[in-house]
Amino acid sequence: MSFDQTENPWRKLSSQAIYDNDWIGVREDRVVRPDGADGIYGVVHFKNKAVGVLAFEEDDTLYLVGQYRYPLDLYSWEIPEGGCPEGEDPLAAAQRELEEETGLRAGVWTKLGEAHLSNSVTDEHAVWFLATQLTQGERRPDGTERLEVRRVKFDEALRMALTGELTDALSLLAILRYHAERQLARA
Repeated sequence: MSFDQTENPWRKLSSQAIYDNDWIGVREDRVVRPDGADGIYGVVHFKNKAVGVLAFEEDDTLYLVGQYRYPLDLYSWEIPEGGCPEGEDPLAAAQRELEEETGLRAGVWTKLGEAHLSNSVTDEHAVWFLATQLTQGERRPDGTERLEVRRVKFDEALRMALTGELTDALSLLAILRYHAERQLARA
């Protein structure tokens, strides 16, 4: 069976704001589902884009940051990442986040990809970059962050991604996409 991919099969009857803060808004929509039945749909709206950085040294090492993630109640190793407020350029946000979390500045920046994270319940949009020609400066983490910085070989980061030691979606996307691009370039 083929469907018109440009036609929205959902019909919104009403929308009600349930919760709102500086980072997210939650709404509940009364809808008519694609099968014609009445229903509800909860949507989490992210007020920031997610930005991530693969910060690479010439010796094929990259930087990971570790921090305790409150919603998950566990410690997480990730690429440097953060939020890009509406109206801010994602590259500028990535540069700011890299410096805040690691103290690093990069001479060369390359956009590596974009994705929608958890798109069944959120509108979160992510952008990630490759940062090279790094110079070390002073870290300035946010008050909500207690970060540990770790430098690992790319093969180690890839192993961590493939074995589930890294579970952060943006980190997985960035590392696996970069690995795939390296493999294609070598072919």
